[in-house]
Amino acid sequence: MEAHQHSPDSSSEECTVLEAPPGKNACPQHAGKVADLYCSACDVALCEDCVSEHEEHPKVALSQALEQHRSSLQERLGSVHNRLPQISDALSFVKEILQQLTNQRASIEEDIQSSFEDLHKQLDVRKSVLLMELEVTYGLKQKVLQAQVDSLVRGEGDIAATCTQTEEALAGEACVASLQLEQELRERLGELVGLGLPCQPEENDQLDLVMETDGLRKSIHNLGTIVTTSAVASQSEAMGAGLEQCVVGHPASVTIVTRDKSGGACKSGNAILSAEVFTPDGSIVDGEIVDHKNGTYEFVYIVPKEGDFSLALRLYDQHIKGSPFKLTITRVSEAEVSPSTTTATNSAANATPSTGSSEGAKRRGKSPGQKKKGSKRASSALGTPRRKTQNPIEDDLIFRIGTKGRNKGEFTNLQGVAASSSGRILIADSNNQCVQIFSNEGEFKSRFGVRGRSPGQLQRPTGVAVHPSGDIIIADYDNKWVSIFSCEGKFKAKLGSGRLMGPKGVSVDQNGHVIVVDNKACTVFIFQLTGKLITKFGSRGNGDKQFAGPHFAAVNKNNEIIVTDFHNHSVKVFTPEGELVLKFGSNGEGNGQFNAPTGVAVDINGNIIVADWGNSRIQVFDGSGSFLSYINTSADPLYGPQGLALTSDGHVVVADSGNHCFKVYRYLQ
Repeated sequence: MEAHQHSPDSSSEECTVLEAPPGKNACPQHAGKVADLYCSACDVALCEDCVSEHEEHPKVALSQALEQHRSSLQERLGSVHNRLPQISDALSFVKEILQQLTNQRASIEEDIQSSFEDLHKQLDVRKSVLLMELEVTYGLKQKVLQAQVDSLVRGEGDIAATCTQTEEALAGEACVASLQLEQELRERLGELVGLGLPCQPEENDQLDLVMETDGLRKSIHNLGTIVTTSAVASQSEAMGAGLEQCVVGHPASVTIVTRDKSGGACKSGNAILSAEVFTPDGSIVDGEIVDHKNGTYEFVYIVPKEGDFSLALRLYDQHIKGSPFKLTITRVSEAEVSPSTTTATNSAANATPSTGSSEGAKRRGKSPGQKKKGSKRASSALGTPRRKTQNPIEDDLIFRIGTKGRNKGEFTNLQGVAASSSGRILIADSNNQCVQIFSNEGEFKSRFGVRGRSPGQLQRPTGVAVHPSGDIIIADYDNKWVSIFSCEGKFKAKLGSGRLMGPKGVSVDQNGHVIVVDNKACTVFIFQLTGKLITKFGSRGNGDKQFAGPHFAAVNKNNEIIVTDFHNHSVKVFTPEGELVLKFGSNGEGNGQFNAPTGVAVDINGNIIVADWGNSRIQVFDGSGSFLSYINTSADPLYGPQGLALTSDGHVVVADSGNHCFKVYRYLQ
């Protein structure tokens, strides 16, 4: 027993120097020792026995090191925390695309089923093949999106779990015992900060069906194609002179190259691409997009005035690289147009066929407000004062409705216009994805429309018409179909899905058939209200039965179809069977000339009223295409007029897209 006893003095000394009581800062290498230093080179805590081993290493007080570690850990935690909202947004976005892809699959499956109902039993084999192709295509795209969703979910879970663990560690008191765990957490957080997660969509939700029945008996084994691309906006890009400086009234061209998630160039067309040129106060110009079917697209546009504009290029509703682009629009007079400028302009103009003469093309740079020569009716040239000495009663503005915005009575890029026999004016508000309805006196009545790509939703309504039954017919440019709604705005059906590429204008003939002007396909389609195709005519070009970006149509009392041919600067009249009856107009600013005609209507006397978009005016012609007069718009000039119609009380209503309003004018018949 004595051998184990110590004197009080020696026992006291050993207790003070050698035997530290158990504590949080105990040295991990020497039991019973207190660590009060920290080796910065080795990242370890040191007691006095450890100091000799780290004699030449930099050392700091342990308390200071612990505080520095805590501060670094807290900073790293904040950096990782900041990634969670970004990942959450990306996850929601990709899930939405995945859901839309699934909805498109369901919609196309329905289209396939309905298209095959009228065919013979021999088509069942081909139907099965198409459904299989749809499943395979859907499966491939779904696999990419689902893998991205899974990756984002895992990343989100890892970050959340590590952040929770770190927060729990930080909630405790700093000590040596937790040092190793905190070091591991800090390293893990460092990895998570740089963790590469696929936050940009790696696929799109496009699944389209192209269904052609012409020559069915000869090509039944090739009937139908599932159309899609792998193009994504984050990789696609634009180039061309049209992205830089443009000249007022002259065509400008931009080339868009679509690419997949890896940056590889897409080799096929049919991507859903939209383009808009706009000023800071709203949309102004749509222009025309040409699909070269090889993964590249060309956007050709004309701006009617100078200033600072922007160009937004979207693929599947997402901006491509660099979009929106800043544009500088300048005015160049005839004398100032150099040979190089003329060559560039003519080259751009050749991108879409035109029947305009070279003289007419040179004149397009002039102001549309110049004085026009003689008129058979009251002088009403755009920008000139009224001459009441010639006729005391002139066409004139009655009222205007609208400003830029998203509320009722406000518009963003209104396009199509229709008037009903019950005294209603209908406006296709394209960028607000809705139709607004007013009385003939301009009183707001109602609006309907929900943005989306499912049946009953609107993605880009451009044309509107009223059927004798009261149903409202809407051309949906981006959804590539025509929707039928009741007069109360309740969705009833769609037609043209799988056939149409870019429906712009709609009208109704004397038989209640739906006339659809397909701007992209350069074709006019005639459908029964049930959706059955009666006939179609037209192709891209500048021939008599060809079009270059046709816009709107009207029907006269002879059931003839009047079509505005935008880039060919003309108006063409056809029989219901598609035979050309009449063609009038050329490129220019003179009486009877056009700079890209858009809206068209016919009065009870057979006179044809045309919205001259590039010249910002409205012209009136007789039934044989002879110029009669202008509608006086000088008091409140138009800026890029589009859709046009005659109201039930005999006035002219026009969509003044550049001024974000519609205007109603007195009209002398």
